Amino acid sequence: QVQLVESGGGLVQPGGSLRLSCAASGNIFSFNINAMGWYRQAPGKERELVATIIRGGSTNYADSVKGRFTISRDNAKNTVYLQMNSLKPEDTAVYYCRLTRAPTGSLYWGRGTQVTVSS
Repeated sequence: QVQLVESGGGLVQPGGSLRLSCAASGNIFSFNINAMGWYRQAPGKERELVATIIRGGSTNYADSVKGRFTISRDNAKNTVYLQMNSLKPEDTAVYYCRLTRAPTGSLYWGRGTQVTVSS
C-alpha cells in the first residue's frame, strides 16, 4: 500500500509564489518509483498534467507553466516538490500528486491541495 500526502497550498496574490510538497509513504522505496508528477483540476474542467519527473531525472511541463514552475525531488525522503512562481488566477485549482510504481506500473494519487490565486 502506498499513500501520497500533498501540502503547501493556499491563497496567494497574482505574481506570488508557492511551494507544494508530496511525500510518499507505505510500501514504497526510491528504487521502485518510476515517476512522480503534479496534476491539477479546476472546477468544471478536466484534470490536466502540470509537471512530471521520471526515474533518471528528466522533467516535462505543460506549456502553460513552462518558465514559471519547477518540479524537483528528494529521493531520500520519497518526496517531490513543485515550486510555482509568477502565479496567475488561471493557476487556481486543486493540485494532485501522482506516483508510478515499478515494475508494475501501478498508479497512486494523493487527495489534493487547494491553490487559489486572487487579488
